Amino acid sequence: MSNSNEEVEFWQGNQACAEAAISAGCRFFAGYPITPASEIAEIMSIKLPKIGGVYLQMEDEIAAISAVIGSSWGGVLSMTATSGPGFSLMQEGIGYAIMTETPCVIVDVQRAGPSTGQATKAAQGDFMQSRWGTHGDYESIVLAPNSARETYELTLNSFKLSERLRHPVILLSDEIVAHSRERVVIDKSEDSTVRRRYSKRGDLPYGVVDSEGHALMPRFGDGHDLLITGSTHNEKGLRKTADPEVHDRLVRRLSTKIQNARGLLEDYQITGPARAKWGVVSFGSTSRAVNELMANNSEPTLRSFRLRTLWPFPDDAIREFAKSVDKLMVPELSLGQLSREVDRVVKGMVDVVPLYKIGGGLMIEPDEILSVIS
Repeated sequence: MSNSNEEVEFWQGNQACAEAAISAGCRFFAGYPITPASEIAEIMSIKLPKIGGVYLQMEDEIAAISAVIGSSWGGVLSMTATSGPGFSLMQEGIGYAIMTETPCVIVDVQRAGPSTGQATKAAQGDFMQSRWGTHGDYESIVLAPNSARETYELTLNSFKLSERLRHPVILLSDEIVAHSRERVVIDKSEDSTVRRRYSKRGDLPYGVVDSEGHALMPRFGDGHDLLITGSTHNEKGLRKTADPEVHDRLVRRLSTKIQNARGLLEDYQITGPARAKWGVVSFGSTSRAVNELMANNSEPTLRSFRLRTLWPFPDDAIREFAKSVDKLMVPELSLGQLSREVDRVVKGMVDVVPLYKIGGGLMIEPDEILSVIS
C-alpha cells in the first residue's frame, strides 16, 4: 500500500536538483547552458516564471554567479548550475560570495577535462577545484550525491546549510548521477521550504548569529547601513585594506565558522563488518559500484566509507575508519585527487591503493574493484 504522504517520481538527477531547489524556495536562477548541466537550467526556465520566480540566461558564467550574488542580497534564495569550464569561470565570484558571506547554491555537474575535454562524459576531476578553486584562505562546503534521490535530498540540504551559515554551498554532481533516471520518493508531509533569518536594524551587517546558531543577514530596506565589498572589511562592512588585524580577524572568523560547523556538515555512510581486510573510500557515481559490490559480497572482507560531504573533509572519521581495515582502496574517476587526500589523512596508518579511471565516461565497475582487493 502506498503512503498518502509520499510522492513517487521517476527523475533524472538534474531534474531532481531543479525540483528540490524550487521546493526549497529558490526563486532566482542565473546560468549559461553547458553540458551536462543544461537540464537544470531548462527546467528552471520553464517552472520559475510560473511561480513568481526569475530565470536569466546570462552571457557567460562570470555574469551568472554575479547575478546570483546580487539576487541573494536582494532577499531571494538563488542558484546557478554549470560544469567544468563554467565552474572555472565562476571561481572569483565564489570567492567574493565567501568574503561577503552571501548564501547561494552552485551546482557543478562534472565532466571530463581539462578545457573542453569530453563534454558529454563523466568524471570526478573537480574534487580539488571545488575546495581550492578560488584564491586566498577560506573553507568550502561541498556536497556530493550518488543518485537522483540523493540529488533531491542534498540540494535541499545545500540551501539549508547555505542560509544557516551565510556561505555558498557547492553541489558536486557528475554526468552519470545527473542523467541517471531513477525512483525518487518525496515526503509531502514535511515542509521543505528554507527561510532566511534576518538581523534587526542596528545589528552589525557581518558576524551576527542568533541563539540557534543561524548566521543572520541584513535586508535592504530595513534601515541597515550596508556596504558589500570583497575587500577586507570590518564587522560594519567598512573597507580596511591596510589593517592587518582586521584582515586576520575577518579571515579567521570566516574559516572558523565552517570548521566549528563540522558536526552539522560532515555526512558519510559506513557499511560492512566491524573489521575487514579492505576498506573502500568513494563518492558520487563511483560509490554506486562499491554499493553493488557490497550488496553481492558474501565474504566479510570489505568495508565501505562513502562521502556525502566532501568538504570539510572528515579527517577524524577517515582515521577511525582506517583503524578497522588492513588496507584502503580509493576508486575514482580522476588521477588521484581523492586518494591523495585520504593518504594525507591516514599518514601511513595503512596502505592506500588507488584505482584511477579517466576518459570515455566509463564507470569503474564492481569487478574492477574486486580484481584489486582479491
